[in-house]
Amino acid sequence: MNVMFITLNYPESQKQTNLYTDLMAEFKKHGHDVTVVCQTEKRNGKSTEIINHRDIPVLRVRTGNITKTKMLEKGISTLLLEKQFIKAIKRQLGDKNFDLVLYSTPPITFAKVIKFLKTTKHVTTYLLLKDIFPQNAVDIELIRKNGFIHKYFKIKENELYQISDFIGCMSEGNRKYLLQNNPSIDEAKVEVNPNTILPSNRVESKDKIAIRKKFNIPQDALLFIYGGNLGKPQGINFLITSLDLYKNKKDFYFLIIGSGTEYATIQTYIEDAKPTNIRLESLMMKEDYDALVQASDVGLIYLDKRFTIPNIPSRLLGYMDSSKPILAVTDVNTDLKNIIKEANCGYFTPAGDNKSFVSTMERIKVEKEDLKALGENGRSYLEKNFQSENSYETIIKHFEMEMNRIV
Repeated sequence: MNVMFITLNYPESQKQTNLYTDLMAEFKKHGHDVTVVCQTEKRNGKSTEIINHRDIPVLRVRTGNITKTKMLEKGISTLLLEKQFIKAIKRQLGDKNFDLVLYSTPPITFAKVIKFLKTTKHVTTYLLLKDIFPQNAVDIELIRKNGFIHKYFKIKENELYQISDFIGCMSEGNRKYLLQNNPSIDEAKVEVNPNTILPSNRVESKDKIAIRKKFNIPQDALLFIYGGNLGKPQGINFLITSLDLYKNKKDFYFLIIGSGTEYATIQTYIEDAKPTNIRLESLMMKEDYDALVQASDVGLIYLDKRFTIPNIPSRLLGYMDSSKPILAVTDVNTDLKNIIKEANCGYFTPAGDNKSFVSTMERIKVEKEDLKALGENGRSYLEKNFQSENSYETIIKHFEMEMNRIV
């Protein structure tokens, strides 16, 4: 069958993969014709075009800047997305029929695109809900509750939920939250469809001593690594506060790798405090990052303590894939802590709680010899529950049921 996938998170580099490239590869492996539609931001200086990413055609629609930009520009660019995507699909893919359309949040503003496809191509639609907006922005005070912007995006959110034939949530907590806060949604079309990837081939770890020496990291210290976005959702203020509790302690080392709106906040802290065991790096070559993960002892996940939505950060899968135990420092509402407990693959401490953070860190130090086993538990849990094939099977069964009903 012909499958279209619409997203804002599809890498341009042939070397880069993520949960979406892996899922599309799974569809292709099963013989489906896959086309991806995503954006190419204005800053890239490119026109709308179709290019291949790992043998899958990708329609890259020229849009305004949405990522790594100021809120005003991001807001305007987001509002223009629907019109730009519909125009590009008409011009570039107008003669092609599709059977199934998948799409992910963010953004929440794709309702008109999906309605256009349902009307013109009579497709079955499936929403991969990775971001419950605008509530997440309300939680961390980026927008005012019941203000004009909030009300506008609530309308757009409801439109997308109503027009979707099926909705896949990242976790059971995520599913329950969605239904409790959106009673108009038909419960029968909402299910758990977690983040998934294609696990990497398991190979012997590189020489950790050599890797640490190359990056000037103490050999005997417990190495905690954070890789990914550094924005307001990650609760950067407490990240700084918590790591500062262990500033200059020789038996702990913290490596933060990433970019985002709060990168400069961390950079300023490091310049002022001059910690000897906390290091910040911008995005680096994949080979170097992978090597550092291999040489690390624990993978860090941070989320703002104010979140009321059960969020499941995708970096969880990266740590599991690399057989690294996890320290999650997050809000208490996320059921990420339940996943970690069920998988027996790490630790949880509430964001904002200094005492609990210290207690957990000291426990990790005492249980240092158990960290490898925890990492292996995470890898096993990933292979059983978070493979792209699992997500594919969850989606395809609905399509097959729908086709049988129509026939």
